[in-house]
Amino acid sequence: MSNTFSASNQIGTVFTFSELVGSDFRGEMNALCWQRNLDGDFNEIVAKLRIKENITEVYPEDLIALRLSEEGNRAREIILNDLQLLADFGASPSLNLLKCYERDDEFDFISTDVYSFHVDRSPIATDTYLCTYYGAASDIVSNTQAEQKVLIPEIRSKLKELHNGPSEEFENFLKENYFDLHYQVHEDVEPINLGLGHLWRLAVDHPKQQVLPCIHRAPVENEGEYRLLLIC
Repeated sequence: MSNTFSASNQIGTVFTFSELVGSDFRGEMNALCWQRNLDGDFNEIVAKLRIKENITEVYPEDLIALRLSEEGNRAREIILNDLQLLADFGASPSLNLLKCYERDDEFDFISTDVYSFHVDRSPIATDTYLCTYYGAASDIVSNTQAEQKVLIPEIRSKLKELHNGPSEEFENFLKENYFDLHYQVHEDVEPINLGLGHLWRLAVDHPKQQVLPCIHRAPVENEGEYRLLLIC
């Protein structure tokens, strides 16, 4: 990992799954990384899976049905084990083969798609888990490096025009349309890339959360390359 990554107060590093799910977020730390250097040929798995639409969910039986080399089989066992660990923990992991996500280009002054820096929100105490096995990996930034877009005066003014309703309902309008989840990163900020093979836990905005939610974004995919992503 880069010095920027390892030196960040935002990120805690662990070396087992039990540490990943059992450690508490605190202070500025709202991202935990189970640091791993994975063996196996994940490219072979991606090459042999069939993508049916822009986002294709891959099930364990789809992986098991693949005829793979020894290196490909090693990669498959890692993925199946990750899925099982998360399921046994009580999460609902999904393995996705991604061509791209849907873009939100309805408004030219604010975007609400996952390529925009954003936080996740949940009504219950939960966290986001993700691991990129192949392809471009997600980015995060610290909460001091970004500002809620709805607080930027020119964006807020345009959102008020869009709302065109009673002022006391404006904040609910922002939440109902997910505008308040999105952030503008400050100039000259270098996001931290989450890399390949590491299993991450990111803090989510929910009533019992003790830290700020983790600001993150999906990457622009590499030309002609799919992503293989575990997320829950």
